[in-house]
Amino acid sequence: MTPHNNAKLGDIAKNVLMPGDPLRAKFIAETFLENVRQVNAVRNMFAFTGTYKGKEITVMGSGMGMPSIGIYSYELYKFYGVENIIRVGSAGSYVDSLDLYDVVLANSSWSQSTFARVQNGSTSDTEYPSEDLNARIEKAAAKLNIPLHLEKLHSSDVFYTEQNVDGYKEISSKYGCACVEMESFALFHNAKVLGKNAACLLTISDSFTSNKQTTAEERQTAFTKMIEVALETFVD
Repeated sequence: MTPHNNAKLGDIAKNVLMPGDPLRAKFIAETFLENVRQVNAVRNMFAFTGTYKGKEITVMGSGMGMPSIGIYSYELYKFYGVENIIRVGSAGSYVDSLDLYDVVLANSSWSQSTFARVQNGSTSDTEYPSEDLNARIEKAAAKLNIPLHLEKLHSSDVFYTEQNVDGYKEISSKYGCACVEMESFALFHNAKVLGKNAACLLTISDSFTSNKQTTAEERQTAFTKMIEVALETFVD
């Protein structure tokens, strides 16, 4: 056990899906997994372990932001023997080519964050997913005939910014970021440091260019395509 997780060794599978919202973790587990049992409830950061097509999988919330996913993913990798984490979350589109409900697979994550520097002294502003895990995700998506957009992410520390700093247009133009979320940079960094595998699948929940948005309920329950892709990744 850790200060943030009361699961016992063996309670958490080698393969983990990690949405931000713990209620989305509950929805995924109850909707897609069999023989589900809850294995963590500390701080209401729910984790559930069950089986999907005979494969044991854990679904656990990460919370919002890099410090939160940084804690939970590090503990899963370091203390619970987890090998693969796929973040499944929502993102805001910076470009017209990404519309609501499009599924994005991260090929890199750029950030202004100091997370990596504080964690181990790294000065890189870009972190990368695991090539092998990304390849498996692409294979699963092709099998399900679900289109993926392979994109560079902006992984932000801040949800609300003031007008004197670069906005989405400047960030997209300068760094080639197609959408924004708040966790992938820390997840990819932890996986690299600990010799594990990480990937990030996102569903576009809102668009900066069109001002279209989804509701909180839709974000919790309607992003099924990326969940199916993530689960099928662990079947083969």
